[in-house]
Amino acid sequence: MNTSGSISRKDFLKNSALAMAGLALSSNRLGATSIFNDATISTKEKLALKNVRLETGFEYEEGEVIATKTDLFYIEIENGKITKISPNQPNAKAIDAKGFLMLPAFKDMHIHLDKTFYGDKWQAVKRRTGGVKGMIALEQQMMPELLKNSTFKAEKMIELLQSKGTSFARSHVNIEPTSQLQSLKNLQKALEHKKKTFGAELVAFPQHGVFYTDSVPYLKEAAKMDIDFIGGVDPFTIDGAIEKTIDFTVQLALDHKKGIDIHLHESGESGLKTVEYLIDKVNENPSLKGKTYLSHCFVLGKLEKAKQGEVAEKLGNANIGIVSTIPFGSLVMPIPTLYKHNVKVLTGNDSIVDHWNTFGTGSVLQKANLMAQLYGQSTEFLLSRSLKLATANVLPLDDKGNQQWPKVGDEANLVLVQASCSAEAVSRISDVESLIHQGNVVF
Repeated sequence: MNTSGSISRKDFLKNSALAMAGLALSSNRLGATSIFNDATISTKEKLALKNVRLETGFEYEEGEVIATKTDLFYIEIENGKITKISPNQPNAKAIDAKGFLMLPAFKDMHIHLDKTFYGDKWQAVKRRTGGVKGMIALEQQMMPELLKNSTFKAEKMIELLQSKGTSFARSHVNIEPTSQLQSLKNLQKALEHKKKTFGAELVAFPQHGVFYTDSVPYLKEAAKMDIDFIGGVDPFTIDGAIEKTIDFTVQLALDHKKGIDIHLHESGESGLKTVEYLIDKVNENPSLKGKTYLSHCFVLGKLEKAKQGEVAEKLGNANIGIVSTIPFGSLVMPIPTLYKHNVKVLTGNDSIVDHWNTFGTGSVLQKANLMAQLYGQSTEFLLSRSLKLATANVLPLDDKGNQQWPKVGDEANLVLVQASCSAEAVSRISDVESLIHQGNVVF
């Protein structure tokens, strides 16, 4: 029992995690000395690495996983693919990975690369008034100025993500009457500049509402361009009509063979109705299964346990994923319940430094660490499973300890970290020594 003035570990974590998140912002390892000292290496079509540490299985004691087995390997990469994995060849003429642990490259699956202060002068968040609509009014004032150098700032933020081991992001990009299509075009320039070392998928995001500011013509135009998802935000609060907004979003996605990723902050009755209506629409249109996501979806954290399980089961059956920032204020999302019902859970930094939030570090490995702390996942096995939050569900070992990554033919997207195993990497938020994307050495 807590006495007056004391606080539980979980409450401490909930209250302090956002403050913790700001600690690593200034760290950027892109200029650091790494195992890749030859400046010409990144231009080669073929790479050979020796002394690469890979996980090979679990060690058990009385049925419990007590350690992760690893060994050193020799790996060849060609034309962006892993072409050879063999027993270590310590005397081979190859890049020496020095025993660093190789893991799947990390993925940030919810971020706004198009509107950020990162790479520009420091600005703290201003006092908010008027809720989300108040923030829309603020953005309408700010976006013309933000767009002046948004390509440069997006590139700087990509470099921050890379320094934390991330080589892929799902970025929402403003599509609304103020920016029209300019925010998208500016971000596409940044991604083109970084295409050899960074991958992305884009969400056409009506930040100012679909109908509230008449974003419809711009969304229709964006849907014809090189984007992957149709986005949305709080259809009841912003547009005043759940069905009208969701119907439009679903139809636009179907017409252009896109996915769906909707921001849902509403935590009351309207939030639940939006979730249930979207589930119904996806079930009516099976081609959207596996391509539909709800970002944030805070209403799940407000439901009673029985209702959480019921909704999670429906989400799992409809193959609708949840993209959750971790944590968010004092709200703890029911991630274990979502996993139990086979709901795909992804995470991202959302904001790094912008007018919404200034606490983002760029590290999704830190997100995995916070999740492990919040949900008591402190054993070797559970820590190793927590890594999937940073890698978008790719793990070196399956639940039984069978090696499932890497395999010959896999895309050469990988990080080398200072850790003995996945569990340690999550628990210690281990330093990233090198990042390779599509066979290209990033650093």
